[in-house]
Amino acid sequence: MTESIPYVVTLGTAGGPRWWSDHRGEPRAGIATAVVVDDSWYLVDCGYGAGRQANRAGLSMADLRGVFVTHLHSDHVVDLPALLLFGAFELKDSVPEAIPVIGPGDRGKLPPLSSRAMRTPEPIAPAQPTPGVRGLIDGLLAAYATDANDRIFDSLAKSPADQFRAEEIAIPDECGFDPDGRVAPPMEPIVVHVDECVTVSAILVSHHPTAPAFAYRFDTAAGSVTISGDTAPCDNLVRLATDTDLLLHEAINLDSLARQYTDAEMLQATMDHHRRAHTTPLQAGEIAARAGARHLALHHLVPSYDAPEVWERAGETYSGPFSVPDDLAIIPFGRSADVAPASAAARS
Repeated sequence: MTESIPYVVTLGTAGGPRWWSDHRGEPRAGIATAVVVDDSWYLVDCGYGAGRQANRAGLSMADLRGVFVTHLHSDHVVDLPALLLFGAFELKDSVPEAIPVIGPGDRGKLPPLSSRAMRTPEPIAPAQPTPGVRGLIDGLLAAYATDANDRIFDSLAKSPADQFRAEEIAIPDECGFDPDGRVAPPMEPIVVHVDECVTVSAILVSHHPTAPAFAYRFDTAAGSVTISGDTAPCDNLVRLATDTDLLLHEAINLDSLARQYTDAEMLQATMDHHRRAHTTPLQAGEIAARAGARHLALHHLVPSYDAPEVWERAGETYSGPFSVPDDLAIIPFGRSADVAPASAAARS
């Protein structure tokens, strides 16, 4: 039997809570990646349009084996309600057991107030201001209870509460994680999912103050892919991505992003966050080189309309195969695969 080559589909490549376009003015969908292994697929993050993009890519909900959330910023989970509600309606009886939705737990307390603040804001949902993935799903289903119950009772649809199962990643006590001060302490990867197709490992990354935040690595019989999530340059990510066949890493252009803001207070505080919580193309190249990644691809582009040469600077610090894929690009990551993907915008 011929071994099939696993691949990713870049369902959406834009990051940030905006409706971005690319440098040609064409819309980019929000950050979401499908990892396809044999007849199964796994969704990493659920940004704007993720469900629709999976449908366009020909990925059936009946073949979805797991959802992996890197962190709980809105641009990574905004299409989760559609996945739960539309997906459940499509699934019907096709899935014998609940699909796991794996991700961070509750932060435990509000993030520190920015030193730029002129006043103390009122938090949203003060009784539970920082829910993890379980609280998020419970809250979403409660918010959509009218719709869900109408379809469950009148149309005899299956309940999304029975078809999806939240699983929060337990952080080992000995690693010394603290959501304010030690968001990515040195640690070994944690295995968070195993089935006959993949072993999925997670590690804490540095996306202060959003913590916990995770990167994921998918190991298959044919190769591996590591997906950074949102992070500043981070030793933990290098550890997770060591010798990976494909590293999908976020990238940000701080100079052009600053021009997005007109409110001076918000500009200063937001740029403080971006500088300590994200990675430039040059830094992404350095991380790929340190990890010995076989192929580097940049996604979660912020702002996604920047010209290709901005992202291509990663090639100054990484000498291996490198690409900046568009939405719905297919990138194989099996060790026998051609690492220059024909359907992605590759370095010439």
